[in-house]
Amino acid sequence: MMRLASANDSAQIADLVRARCDWLEERGLPSWRDAVDALAAECDNPDNDVWVLETAQGRVIGRTVVQDQGPPWGWTDAERAESALYLSGSITHPAQRDQRPGTLMASWTVDRAAQLGVPWVRRHCHFSGVARYNLTQGFTLVREEQRTNARLYVMARRAERLDLSAWFRQPHSQS
Repeated sequence: MMRLASANDSAQIADLVRARCDWLEERGLPSWRDAVDALAAECDNPDNDVWVLETAQGRVIGRTVVQDQGPPWGWTDAERAESALYLSGSITHPAQRDQRPGTLMASWTVDRAAQLGVPWVRRHCHFSGVARYNLTQGFTLVREEQRTNARLYVMARRAERLDLSAWFRQPHSQS
């Protein structure tokens, strides 16, 4: 199930991030090792924008941030004026790759946006490999732009109701 994160999730999130860091570092990729504590502390975010993907056994296998305000960069003024949910900070447990938790969290967000009457889900990333993965989730590359120190891939997907019943056995929407 997808649910809002709470302070009680901090230890599981820290373990999740460390597992993802190990996976990234084994492949010579940058990781969030220095940000483990900060990412775990976001579970107690008063904005209620951190969500976790939890197994039926209560194990957190993913976390993401869903906001109704996007970053000030990457989007035009007209795009920023449109209602959208912004998906960011998605981290999944590498041992659960066969369950596609990243795709599941993205699909849940697309469905949630449709339920809320929000027409778009938007996201961005800084790595071409992540951008390619996001495209497999139905996102469209809106633009690429060079930031000071990184390449920015800006993506969007129209909100739509999705049948997620094969993945979620319990109701998947929370207000």
